[in-house]
Amino acid sequence: MTTWVGRIVAWAIFAAVIVSTGNAIVRKLFDQSSNSWLELQWYLFGAVFMLCSAWTLLANEHIRIDIVNNLLPVRTRNWIDVIGHVLFLLPLTVLMVWTCTPFVLKSFQANEQSLNAGGLIVWPAKAIILVGFAMLLLQGISELIKRVAIMRGELEDVHGGGHHAMAEAEAQRLLEQAKAAGLALELDGQKS
Repeated sequence: MTTWVGRIVAWAIFAAVIVSTGNAIVRKLFDQSSNSWLELQWYLFGAVFMLCSAWTLLANEHIRIDIVNNLLPVRTRNWIDVIGHVLFLLPLTVLMVWTCTPFVLKSFQANEQSLNAGGLIVWPAKAIILVGFAMLLLQGISELIKRVAIMRGELEDVHGGGHHAMAEAEAQRLLEQAKAAGLALELDGQKS
């Protein structure tokens, strides 16, 4: 579900670019603007940020200090993930779902409107916050279960360090290849 939602919602970036471009063109060419178009840009960006966060966690692409993280043994990294999920991620997401629920319900019941002239209804943006944290909570529980299974040897760690680790490995391979090519050129120069 996380991947499916993430892949669909990621297209909101494209939609935000189209809306932003159209709004800028209309504003410059016709000296017209609309708060609803500006707010739509914010809603689209917020949707990507909130609804793709669980997908980012699933892909192991969340923010961390990779330079330090990659220097640590795998066992230590696993423990950092478990402790981080238990002490920080899960309590925060539970707190946010708990506090966002009445916030969203109140906005929905009042059919809350933007305070800006010509603005959009507000409750969908607030609902995105609630849904995003709920998805992140579920994905966090899933990641915690998987991390414990990996530590127990019951599951293979297929993500490793995410795309950043793969990119670093590729950069290292290219560097070694360049060094080997440079050494070969140096040897050829010495033979001549």
